[in-house]
Amino acid sequence: MLIDGSPVRSCQRKVGTLAGKKIITIESLATNGKLHPVQQAFVDVGAMQCAYCTPGMVMSAVALLKKKPRPSEAEIVEGMDGNICRCGTYGRIIAAISKAAVQMQEAK
Repeated sequence: MLIDGSPVRSCQRKVGTLAGKKIITIESLATNGKLHPVQQAFVDVGAMQCAYCTPGMVMSAVALLKKKPRPSEAEIVEGMDGNICRCGTYGRIIAAISKAAVQMQEAK
């Protein structure tokens, strides 16, 4: 989830510490039945296999693209540091984030 725009592991936060904070979860990214560009790019590129890591990857990618709308591949890798994919789809994850970045810039 994102707390005040920063990715945070939800299992590491007590609810009582979140009062007054802006919380965004993966479930709240889609609007009017349309996936967020990062979610859609993950689907389009096939950036998930077992999908165990997908929520954390998507939320970290959303936070990254808010801070760096046009990240290089190296910046994506650095921004996603700490997220682990058990299936090893890192190449597709990077491709999905790059695709979402382009789509989000084109939508502006």
